[in-house]
Amino acid sequence: MIKAFRNSCAGMAHLIRHEAAFRSEMILFVVAIPAAWYLADSLATFIWLLGSLLVIMIVELLNTGIEQVCNALTREYRDEIRIAKDCGSAAVLLATLLAGAVWLVTLYTVFAD
Repeated sequence: MIKAFRNSCAGMAHLIRHEAAFRSEMILFVVAIPAAWYLADSLATFIWLLGSLLVIMIVELLNTGIEQVCNALTREYRDEIRIAKDCGSAAVLLATLLAGAVWLVTLYTVFAD
C-alpha cells in the first residue's frame, strides 16, 4: 500500500511539473473549495461541486497516461495513436462539460431565487 501511494504521488507530481492543463485544474480546484462552500446548501451539493472538478483531474491523469504510452511506442504518425490521443482528449472535454453543467445548475439554483 505504501509503494502504491508513493507511485500515485509520483504520478501527480509529474503532472504538476509537466502538464500545464493539470496545474490549471489544480488551481481551479483550490479556488473552487471556498466557492463551493459558499454556494452549497448541503454537504451533498458541496461534494457534487468539488467531485465534478475531481472527475476532470482524474480523466486528465488517464489521458496523460494514454499519451505517454503512445509516445513510448513511437513518435511516428500513426492513425491509431492519433485516435487514442483524440479519444483521451474527448474524455477530458466531456468531463469538463459535466463539471460545467453541475456548477451552472448550482449557480442557477442559488441565484434564481
